[in-house]
Amino acid sequence: MERLIDLRSDTVTKPTPEMRDAMRDAVVGDDILRDDPTVIELEELAADMLGKEEAMFTASGTMSNEIAVMVYTRPGDEIIAFSDSHIYNLETGALSAISGVQTRPVHSNRGVYEPEELERAIQPEGVQRARTVMICLENTFHLNRGLAVSAEDLEETIKIARENGIILYMDGARIFNAAVALNKNVRDLVHFCDSVYFCLSKGLASPIGAIIAGSSGFIREARRVKQRLGGGWRQAGVIAAPGLISLKKMIGRLEEDHANAEKLRKGLEDLGVKIDRGGVLTNIVNLDLSPLDARAADLAAGLLKRGIKVKVCSEYTNRMVTHNDIGAGDVDYVIEKTASVLKEIRS
Repeated sequence: MERLIDLRSDTVTKPTPEMRDAMRDAVVGDDILRDDPTVIELEELAADMLGKEEAMFTASGTMSNEIAVMVYTRPGDEIIAFSDSHIYNLETGALSAISGVQTRPVHSNRGVYEPEELERAIQPEGVQRARTVMICLENTFHLNRGLAVSAEDLEETIKIARENGIILYMDGARIFNAAVALNKNVRDLVHFCDSVYFCLSKGLASPIGAIIAGSSGFIREARRVKQRLGGGWRQAGVIAAPGLISLKKMIGRLEEDHANAEKLRKGLEDLGVKIDRGGVLTNIVNLDLSPLDARAADLAAGLLKRGIKVKVCSEYTNRMVTHNDIGAGDVDYVIEKTASVLKEIRS
């Protein structure tokens, strides 16, 4: 097989040999009846790591986000979300189609609400107004940038939410990447949230799944909503087992992904590519080819011919994401081949 380096996302990671063994050997039970010991172990470990009362294993981040909205809102309510957030842009309109809520999008460059804009977004009480019920956070912020957001940066948002009695929910798909980048315990980044979810199937390399966590009352209702969505597991221990390895072993190696991403950034900058450095960076490399007058689609096509897959974000921007299947040698190869493609494009 020809060499293939897939930088489109950290969702493309393959389960490790240890994960495959764990799947085969997992002790299982019927999770809807709450007697799958592997799922229970995963949920209890995740809740403890996040500092929340309970946690629940779900099929995906999208399912987790929609469960949270369904628990907290009623049809006709309004939530506030970043205009560039996953929950607003990439869940096929589920907020309106499933929960019947409307979204008030607020722009941000760094995953933090400006206090004045946030206060304006909260709807005043009135018979003609939707109720503002929930404020959505995202960490890391922006799927094409991967910026880590500290709790200190969110202090004003937390204050405004508490003063107005509004739920704070965090889409923490890559929250462990944020914790590693900020050198913080993950609890420090989520303690103020009423609930939070994270992905097992991105940088943590599990083949499937996510975790949502919050109070016991929240999770009790979340289990009912999950069942309503068809998300009830039976012998789910076979897919929960890799999640245990993700939490016990894969978090510890995320720093390697960040180091490889930084090596990639520096190598691309040496080629004249503009790199997004607009915050605390993690494993996502956002590159802008406009200074070279090169198109993102042309770079992606040229790299694909050389066995490298990257994402096209816009006319001039691409995304490259490092993960468990990408080593330092792969980064060197990508830089070398990018130089060749850029030379070819500009000749």
